Amino acid sequence: MSPPDALLIRNVRPLGRAPVDLLLRDGRIAAIGSALEAPQAPIEIEHGGGALLLPGLVEGHTHLDKTLWGMAWYRNEVGTRLVDKIDNERAFRQASGHDAAGQSLALARAFLVRGTTRLRTHVDIDTQAGLRHLEGVVRTREAMQALQQIQIVAFPQSGLLQRPGTAALLEQAMGAGADLLGGLDPCAIDGDPVRSLDTLFGIAERRGCGLDIHLHEPGAMGAFSLGLIMDRIAALGMQGKVAISHGFCLGDLPPAERDPLIARMAQLGMVLITSAPPSRSVPPLLACRQAGLTVLGGNDGIRDTWSPYGNPDMLERAMLIGLRYNLRRDDELDVALDCVTHAGARGCGFEAYGLAPGDRADLVLVDAQTVAEAIVARPPRRLVVAGGRICARNGSLI
Repeated sequence: MSPPDALLIRNVRPLGRAPVDLLLRDGRIAAIGSALEAPQAPIEIEHGGGALLLPGLVEGHTHLDKTLWGMAWYRNEVGTRLVDKIDNERAFRQASGHDAAGQSLALARAFLVRGTTRLRTHVDIDTQAGLRHLEGVVRTREAMQALQQIQIVAFPQSGLLQRPGTAALLEQAMGAGADLLGGLDPCAIDGDPVRSLDTLFGIAERRGCGLDIHLHEPGAMGAFSLGLIMDRIAALGMQGKVAISHGFCLGDLPPAERDPLIARMAQLGMVLITSAPPSRSVPPLLACRQAGLTVLGGNDGIRDTWSPYGNPDMLERAMLIGLRYNLRRDDELDVALDCVTHAGARGCGFEAYGLAPGDRADLVLVDAQTVAEAIVARPPRRLVVAGGRICARNGSLI
């Protein structure tokens, strides 16, 4: 049986507003209004029952290739240093034959059934695995492309300079399916921030790609690295093409030192991505937004050798952002949702996003009165629509 020409969803409340109908056609929102007339062409009609309507959720920072989602429990006995976690993970994946293709697909599907229709994932590139993990995630992206948009960041998890040959592999990765180039702690991991960033930005300039740099470095060290990054953005004309993930240093610094950095980030069109972890200092969300800086949310790793935590539910991540930043008012929880919806799409550069005619028809229905209730209660997704197609109902993929 051929699919219907259109999908009409009746009686839903966009972000808690008054009930409307939505007409979806050719994967886009064609019309929104009260008591829309059904077209004469073959059409599927879905009754929303007054459910809360959200746009498809956006994951701004995860690691599909690393996950152990659905596998036997991994006993975590790794050391506390960042390098301990990096070395342990690389050794485990090599010894176990960890399958990035199968595991990334399992986690991508788990995201989709919970309403995430667009996501950015970092994929490890190193001299031990080469491009193997990237190849696996590219296969997942191809398998999911009709329903889920996946951006891939080629990420030097083991460092850029510490393992000779990594830079050449990153160059290859940018021609083998990666969309963006990743970086990692130019001082703390690479030990030579000038050479590290020169190498990284050199690849980005040659490839014409954006950057997403993990910056775990604390305090003055992180501020120093951030300043070097911003100098290169300005010198190379890369405004609007660089994201900073984590940015813990912005949570360590006093306002007099922090605020000028945030203002310059905003001026350069940078993006800040946070998982809002409870165990580290975090950038000041509201101050960043007030300065004009786009801040979006992500899980980071989910159920991997680094940590047993994480859940592919971006409503839960919005709740954790709310808790970390003490967002209690309903209007403040709107900010938490924005981090995993509109700000997420804007920060990652996903186009045609939202709940307006012409936008890609990525929709989520939940039984909740308000956005705040949806974040706090995290009800099962009654319906998930991706690219105009119903792909999940009541927590099960169709």
